[in-house]
Amino acid sequence: MPEYVDVDVRPILRAGGEPFSVIMAALERLAPGQGLRLFATFKPVPLFAVMANKGFAHAEQALDGGEWEILFTPTETKSEPAPTAADGPGLDDWPAPTVNLDNRDLDPPEPMVRILAAADNLGPGETLSALLRREPVFLFPQLEKRGFRWLGGFTPDGATYELTVRAPS
Repeated sequence: MPEYVDVDVRPILRAGGEPFSVIMAALERLAPGQGLRLFATFKPVPLFAVMANKGFAHAEQALDGGEWEILFTPTETKSEPAPTAADGPGLDDWPAPTVNLDNRDLDPPEPMVRILAAADNLGPGETLSALLRREPVFLFPQLEKRGFRWLGGFTPDGATYELTVRAPS
């Protein structure tokens, strides 16, 4: 049985924050074969696909008060970094974006709606770039269902999430 590193994002969620970057930072610090034990105020279904793409299976358990404990267990032990959510070539291999969206002043779900509409109009292999105020965790499963790949992360100051989406070739 693997050893698990505990990550409790309940305080972040209760304060209205986005814990995705904290979870990903903890994931990067895992030793080969280690798993992640996540505590959250809700069942983080969108995270399951992200973690599966990074080589982790999940087991969930409801806690008191509607809170959840999720165990993310590595499906295989590797010493190399896990693949990105885009599960494909790095951003350097992608063409320059044909569409640039600044969604930082929009309230949910408008950023997701705009990104999906723009993505649906991309040609094969084309990309779009989007700036957001928060990690678009509910967007990722929608992109995956449509066959799109994506790369993203927060700027160093943590104020903006930069997302690049690539249409299927």
